[in-house]
Amino acid sequence: MTEPITSRAEITSARRIVVKVGSSSISGANTGQIAPLVDALAAAHARGCEVILVSSGAIATGMPYLKLDSRPTDLATQQAAAAVGQNLLIYRYQESMRRFGIVAAQVLLTAGDLENPTHRGNAQRAMERLLDLRILPIVNENDTVATHEIRFGDNDRLAALVSQLVHADLLVLLSDVDALYTRPPQLPGARRIDHVAFDEDLSGIEFGDIGAAGVGTGGAGTKVAAARLAASSGTAVLLASTSQVAEALDGADLGTWFAAAHPPVE
Repeated sequence: MTEPITSRAEITSARRIVVKVGSSSISGANTGQIAPLVDALAAAHARGCEVILVSSGAIATGMPYLKLDSRPTDLATQQAAAAVGQNLLIYRYQESMRRFGIVAAQVLLTAGDLENPTHRGNAQRAMERLLDLRILPIVNENDTVATHEIRFGDNDRLAALVSQLVHADLLVLLSDVDALYTRPPQLPGARRIDHVAFDEDLSGIEFGDIGAAGVGTGGAGTKVAAARLAASSGTAVLLASTSQVAEALDGADLGTWFAAAHPPVE
């Protein structure tokens, strides 16, 4: 990674971007958001940017096919739903990307893969080669084999770790909410936070949930933790809503910007 990008205005010159989208944004009633998301990714790809998508949604996508009305709580059923849903999810992305002549690649990881030096090295080499070939990797947690003990817990953390793995210039964390607020945005007095310095104290922030109840697993707290993790490695982070992804990747003044550490924290 070269000099970190320091503002939204520099996003269009980013060499490598990781975009993370949550389950509630691209499954169920929101499946239609896949096409505009792909439109935005394709526009960045067309200007020469290397794009990696970290997409949740395997379990949520598989649930209707297992005749489940809510997210399963037992691991075996989660694994079954993920096995069905992951196939459908990648198919939907590839069908949408076909409009732009972009080939998608499925990359499934567990926390253990990124902690084991051999597995981590293999994943890094594979990702670099995919990007060299102008393939668009779609990363998700390997829910079918993950256990409670080794799970990432949410894909926000996975996205931050992928950003570290590929030395991304920018991580864009998408959700149902357009920014980080001083308190849950539906509450009176909530104010949007425009910019977070790397060492800024956020202890006064009242974190709420981000995402549709019963589908996603992350919230504002997990997004902030992931943003801090990525920023510590020199990757700037933008928190925005999925509906704003095109504007976000064009450098519009929206969302919450987390400044990267420079130099990166060892």
